Amino acid sequence: MTFVRSNPISGEPVSTAAAAAPADAVRAVEAAAAAFPAWSATPPGARREALFRAAERLLESSEAIVAMMVRETGAAKSWASFNVKLGCDLLREAGAMTTQLTGDVIPTEKAGCLSIASREPWGVCLGMAPWNAPIVLFVRAFAMAVACGNTVVLKSSELCPATHYLITKAVTEGIFPPGVINLVSHAAEDAPEIVQCLIAHPAVRHINFTGSSHVGSIIARQAGELLKPVLLELGGKSPLVVLDDANIDDAVDAAIFGAFMHQGQICMATGRVIVLDEIADEFVARFAKRAAGLEAGDPSKGATLGALIGEASAQRVGKLIDDAITKGAQRKSGGMQQGAIMDATVLDRVTPEMDIYRAEAFGPVVPVIRVRDDDEAVRVANDTEYGLSAAVFSQNIDRALGVSRRIESGICHINGPTIQDEAQIPFGGVKASGYGRFGGRGGVESFTYSRWITIETKKPHYPF
Repeated sequence: MTFVRSNPISGEPVSTAAAAAPADAVRAVEAAAAAFPAWSATPPGARREALFRAAERLLESSEAIVAMMVRETGAAKSWASFNVKLGCDLLREAGAMTTQLTGDVIPTEKAGCLSIASREPWGVCLGMAPWNAPIVLFVRAFAMAVACGNTVVLKSSELCPATHYLITKAVTEGIFPPGVINLVSHAAEDAPEIVQCLIAHPAVRHINFTGSSHVGSIIARQAGELLKPVLLELGGKSPLVVLDDANIDDAVDAAIFGAFMHQGQICMATGRVIVLDEIADEFVARFAKRAAGLEAGDPSKGATLGALIGEASAQRVGKLIDDAITKGAQRKSGGMQQGAIMDATVLDRVTPEMDIYRAEAFGPVVPVIRVRDDDEAVRVANDTEYGLSAAVFSQNIDRALGVSRRIESGICHINGPTIQDEAQIPFGGVKASGYGRFGGRGGVESFTYSRWITIETKKPHYPF
């Protein structure tokens, strides 16, 4: 069985992928389980070399992968190329961490006893990545896992199956032993059954998922019933706070990038601009002028803003805009929607009664919320179920730090955009944005568990 993925702009079929049945998913898990004993015993230097070679192969194969990503998702080539760069960085960083699975010597009350804690791989890890950054997030779903000695089963996105297949092919063939990295693709209608089958398999010991908070909560419930640990990186409504002493041009630059990069289809996208009243008029005028200058259209023809993942997404975003305007918001830029293409839209004077105040838009629209002072800015920033990224703009760093420490988020940037990522940082959120961390030592902790071991150097004393 197969299914077809079509281009979101033209509607033309661009890829055909295997539509797995539960039996296929089981075989993938069994292959990973069979490969685990040997892979977990592979010396760290060999695992490092495999990951470094995978990074080289991803770069060598990037032309075909980028072209497929653009066709399947409607992304701009620049976004796809950035995905390749960061994907290679993630593989190299994971390779560098193979010798960092360190433990501890723990003081003990027992004489003649050595007490230690080690980091151990879970076994078979299930990784599920979305379509919006399909190279970065797919690589992130397996790189640190295999670096730590796990084997993996990857569930590709039904919206970019060929992109995920090409990545898997590039980084595995002739590099990793059979069964270390396995791929399962499926039709959209089969997703619930396939995911449930993979989670329930006894050999699957750890799960990571990047995607919506709604789906993440379903996965967490299913895994929780089986007492399986889950690493979740979910939705966001990231605030960019502009204090009244901010450099307005710098804040506008960051807001434009954070709100409209990849049409706002990034978990860290600037979901709200919170600006103090004193400078709000000037900020909004400059921000809207910049947004109005962003051309929306087919990125293959040079448009700055490409397509949303589908027309249905554009229509959903359009409803959020219409609801806000009906309830009193002022549209300062935007207004055009043709199929999956939308203009960059700025909505001023957004209030809590409007759906877009809380909903994750995941599209090229950003609400501007005006506040009186720092305390109200913090209150509004925290008035959301999400807690992934945030940004604070001020020329007084002490003031900005004070505000940033009060914002509930896993990530916060001072005088920088909400969208930032590097391979070595502990990436993740709080609240409905998920829990656990990808990247660096945070990733090592996620993809291993701590095990206590003692060595008795002399016979213990027993009371009976």
